[in-house]
Amino acid sequence: MQARLEAQKVSPAAYQAMLGLEMFVRKQSKLEPALIQLVKMRASQINGCAYCLDMHSKDARAEGETEQRLYALSAWKETPFFTDRERGALALTEAITLVREGHVPDAVYEKARNTFSEEELVNLTLAIITINGWNRLAITFRMVPGEHQTGRK
Repeated sequence: MQARLEAQKVSPAAYQAMLGLEMFVRKQSKLEPALIQLVKMRASQINGCAYCLDMHSKDARAEGETEQRLYALSAWKETPFFTDRERGALALTEAITLVREGHVPDAVYEKARNTFSEEELVNLTLAIITINGWNRLAITFRMVPGEHQTGRK
């Protein structure tokens, strides 16, 4: 597999803008790093983004995520491995990522709203939007999975 182009080199200003949102999610959103990684993994599974799955599985493991939870993530509803907070985030991730299939249902929104503060809910939504954007960049330009090393973007 060969990448179509390197977006960060072709349009560095646009790439920096995306990175700005990514840095907000990571450093200022006040969301737990493990929760952010689960959101990134789940959206990337839904979108079929091999590059992002490779990257975020490595990052999640480096941050202490278990193999069991990573393997079970696509079936999170049927497992006891995730907290109520994580379940609320995962449900919202699925709804936003698949927004065309039913928008964000009231039940999903209410569960998230009852689990997260208003600020956290906005920041979680931005985290979901951000990974969906990265997925679309990686898929469109065929970023090659396997090259990511933990600790680097």
